[in-house]
Amino acid sequence: MSVSKLPLYAFKKDEGKSVDKGNLSSDDEGSPISFLNNLLLGQWEDRMNQGLFRYDVTTCETKVIPGKYGFIGQLNEGRHLKKRPTEFHIDRVLQPFDENKFNFTKVGQEEVLFRFEPSNDKKSHFFPSMPVNDNLNSPSVVAINVSPIEYGHVLLIPHVLDCLPQRIDHDSFLLALHMAKEAADPFFRLGYNSLGAFATINHLHFQAYYLSVPFPVEKVPTQRILTVKGLPDSGVTVSRLLDYPVRGLVFEDGDTLRDLSDAVASSCILLQNNNIPFNLLITDCGKRIFLFPQCYAEKQALGEVSQELLDTQVNPAVWEISGHMVLKRRKDYDDASEEYAWRLLSEVSLSEERFQEVKAYLLGADGLLESGVKGE
Repeated sequence: MSVSKLPLYAFKKDEGKSVDKGNLSSDDEGSPISFLNNLLLGQWEDRMNQGLFRYDVTTCETKVIPGKYGFIGQLNEGRHLKKRPTEFHIDRVLQPFDENKFNFTKVGQEEVLFRFEPSNDKKSHFFPSMPVNDNLNSPSVVAINVSPIEYGHVLLIPHVLDCLPQRIDHDSFLLALHMAKEAADPFFRLGYNSLGAFATINHLHFQAYYLSVPFPVEKVPTQRILTVKGLPDSGVTVSRLLDYPVRGLVFEDGDTLRDLSDAVASSCILLQNNNIPFNLLITDCGKRIFLFPQCYAEKQALGEVSQELLDTQVNPAVWEISGHMVLKRRKDYDDASEEYAWRLLSEVSLSEERFQEVKAYLLGADGLLESGVKGE
């Protein structure tokens, strides 16, 4: 992969709470540009017109499944046959990078949309052509997902030429939050799957796409359980999901974007160091992050998942866990019900006992404090 001639989106490296409106200065034309709608989607549509995707995701049928939660069903027949197969063991969250297996340095130049780097001032800029500084670290890039789930489905690949394995670190997670903040659109979300939680490529990446309805998990009530040590109301708060099939934690607030990023990244690092697979959903322009420890692949390996669920060939990764069910058979789509979605996702979740153990471990190791428990 050559990154020397890519367009550059330079984001404002402001780690405060405020969320921008998505405008930036174009050093080529001097006019405001909407990052999400004009740049990302424009580049994505250009690649669609070039025929670079394995199928036309815009023709996939989609519906809201009747019920309390409004799970979203999509019929995507054959996606599992056309996407790249998993090339590593599913029982280890941390595995070394293997240059002999597929990785993002092997994608074609035409699949890469632009570089995504911090600017040198407190403004965002777009440069249609900007040479890579030889002294610069390996650039971070945005590329298409050639097997898309939704319109505008892209990958954020931090420091692509460093060949980092699929594992969360503080700087890379902060980069993902900056992308969510720059997009400044509540319908643009980023997701992350660890190894063992249905990541299929062991090269560090986040996924992102635009969906113009709320994910069901975004509407679920929460209960505040933790608050980071610090001044009252100034730290990151941690809540747990209530009345949802997958047990999970929700991180919010914080004085700065880095405060929030560090709290989530530290928790992820603890999980991956203890071989606990997990998924992440970044919502609300980077202000709200859902963390789901999960065990579906482990249950599959132990023969504890029903044949009925296995026959659907649905691998519940971050999008499915969040309520966007990508179904691969017409029968499953036509018969999709809230009861089915709940049953599938319940198999993903840690048991209440195990979840409490993991929560207590994260609580103690992260330096978080129990707060007065109250519903939100």
